[in-house]
Amino acid sequence: MTYKQLIALSASVWLVGCQTTKQSPTEVEPNYKVASSQDVYDALTVLALAEEEQEVIEQIPEFDDVWERIRYQLSIPVPQNRAVVAERNYYAKHQKYIDRIAKRGEPYLYYIVEEVEKRQIPIEIALLPIVESAFDPFGYSHRSASGIWQFMPATGERFGLKQNWWYDGRRDITESTRAALEYLTYLHKTLDGDWLNAIAAYNSGEGRVLRAIKKNRKKQLPTDFWSLDLPRETTQYVPKLLALSDLLARSDEFKITWNKIANKPAVELVNTGGQIDLAKAAEMANIPVTDMYKLNPAFNRWATDPTGPHKLLVPVEKAYEFKAKLAKMDAKDRIRWQQYTVKSGDSLSKIAKQFDTSSDSIKTLNKLPNNTIRIGQQLFVPLSNGEIDNNLLSGPMRIAANNKANRKTTHTVVSGDSLWKIGRKYKVSTKDLMKWNKLNKNSTLRLGQKLTVYQSTSSTIAGNVTERTITYKVRKGDSLARIAGRYKVSVSDIMKWNGLTKNQYIQPGQRLKLKVDVKTG
Repeated sequence: MTYKQLIALSASVWLVGCQTTKQSPTEVEPNYKVASSQDVYDALTVLALAEEEQEVIEQIPEFDDVWERIRYQLSIPVPQNRAVVAERNYYAKHQKYIDRIAKRGEPYLYYIVEEVEKRQIPIEIALLPIVESAFDPFGYSHRSASGIWQFMPATGERFGLKQNWWYDGRRDITESTRAALEYLTYLHKTLDGDWLNAIAAYNSGEGRVLRAIKKNRKKQLPTDFWSLDLPRETTQYVPKLLALSDLLARSDEFKITWNKIANKPAVELVNTGGQIDLAKAAEMANIPVTDMYKLNPAFNRWATDPTGPHKLLVPVEKAYEFKAKLAKMDAKDRIRWQQYTVKSGDSLSKIAKQFDTSSDSIKTLNKLPNNTIRIGQQLFVPLSNGEIDNNLLSGPMRIAANNKANRKTTHTVVSGDSLWKIGRKYKVSTKDLMKWNKLNKNSTLRLGQKLTVYQSTSSTIAGNVTERTITYKVRKGDSLARIAGRYKVSVSDIMKWNGLTKNQYIQPGQRLKLKVDVKTG
């Protein structure tokens, strides 16, 4: 008997016991008897015991390890069919991969588990980023899906993930988690409460799964996931999640170790109150710039989006100090800047382009109500590279500029070099290379020639952690030029990465290796 049934029974017995209505001689005697005081006592005893039992049921054990917390709540049945067993056996043979997952997921997993539990959806969903991206914050697919939850651009927009020059919400850990769980909840409701079908639809889209269900219904066939005709990728996708769940549940049996992740917050979301240079934020939080980018992979540039979101994830043990420093810092000190005098023909967009920033950023820094500027007006312009006019900076800012933003490198020209190739290597523009080395468009590079290159520390580090190698499947009508244009790489690089010659043609179905920057790809 369930808890609710016991309550109902006890309440009915109590009401019967309190029955005092008088009967007239003509009334038919009811077919029940008045409960005795002993009956009432027994009913109340049952109720009290049921309440104690319910309290025991609701008490969830406390765990030191997030993996144990997940294991305790696993609820989706795992069939031991060929698809699941094949995926599980693969994972079981790759302990190093499981180790890598745990290391990458350490900053995020506790937060994701908390959010999954709040929505009262299967805890297995917390394992989905493993299937999607192996917890790579800069995960990027050949179909342009991005982030740990691998959102496509259109789906990201559909679920409120902002995407612009400054910021890509698909890579924002907290925002993408919110969007992913909202999407999965919607799919579960749309697909008649079937979680496996909802998870399949997350991979292939609800339209594809709905069509497969409709097709089976017409043929009077079952509509569960295992009975549907779905793309091969999707038929492998769900078994991968179930295999991970099974491997976590029976890790001792398969001799797999899930490296401990502390069951407590690893990061804290801090409101910065406005735009801030990520290198400066890292310094204030006393963490490496690479860590700041990994915790906040959504930002495409050297600083946060001037129009928001104004929030950063920082290690929980650094949050108090970071917030204290933020509270004392003036808005103008939060980003690197220099003064600029407006000239004839200038516009905010033109100035923004010159300094590799945005009109919004200049407006925010100068508290401009609109885009109107006048000749001779002094503007503070945010800086995103090493080209800082030290004469316009204060003493402390000059030191910061030299030490943090301005790293001088010497490049020695080798056979096959060009300004474009050198610029790509150091992530600087051809125009800058010419200016720094007093070259013009007609200049010829000489073997052994020394070129000076200035790099921005923050942008260089961001570039290093965001370059990814992907596999692209050639489609009908593709050409090397078309593929190069789509992924912002050169044809010669594609040929080099894949050992192609000028006389070779690419064929539909052929797989090419591409190295792309996920922030520009």
